[in-house]
Amino acid sequence: MSKTSMPKTSRSKTTSSSKTSSSSKTTSTSRRPFRVGRAKTGLGLFATKLIRKGSFIVRYTGRMLPNKIADELDTKYLFEVNARWTVDGSSRKNVARYVNHSCRPNAEADVKKRKILISAIKTIHPGDEITYNYGRDYFNAFIKDHGCRCAACHQKKSVLRSKHKGRKKRKGGKRGKH
Repeated sequence: MSKTSMPKTSRSKTTSSSKTSSSSKTTSTSRRPFRVGRAKTGLGLFATKLIRKGSFIVRYTGRMLPNKIADELDTKYLFEVNARWTVDGSSRKNVARYVNHSCRPNAEADVKKRKILISAIKTIHPGDEITYNYGRDYFNAFIKDHGCRCAACHQKKSVLRSKHKGRKKRKGGKRGKH
C-alpha cells in the first residue's frame, strides 16, 4: 500500500530521472580507458581515453599453472611468468587477452611478483589499438607461418608493393619507347 500512496506524477519523475542517470552512466566515461572491439586480426583492445606514456593499462590474469602442465595445453593465451610458472589467460574475464601483437607496439608487458602488468610505452590516443610485442618464441610458433598482420608489417608490405609496382611501370615505359 505504501507504493499506491505515492502520487503518480512524482513516481514518473523518479522513474524518468533514474533512467536519465542510468543512461548517462552508460554514455559517461568508464573507469577503464579501453574497450574490446573488432581489429584486423580479430578482436582487439582499443583506447577510449588518452593513455599517457608509462601509465598502467590492464593486468593479464588467469590460472597460475606449472610450466609442465601449461606445455600440454592447446591454447594461445599462455603467458610464461618465469622458468616455473605460466598464466593461462584463456578466460574471457581476462580483458588483457585482447591486446594484440605488433612489431612496433605502443605498450609492454612487465612481470612483477608473478603478476603481468601491461603499461603504455608511448602515448596512446583514443581509437588507437593497444598492442605489445609477444616475443620471438610466440612469434615463431604462431605468427610466422601465417605472416604478421600487425599495422607495422602491413605498412611495410604496402610500401614494398608500391616500390615494386613503380619499378615495373618504369621498365614497361622504357621498353615501349625503344
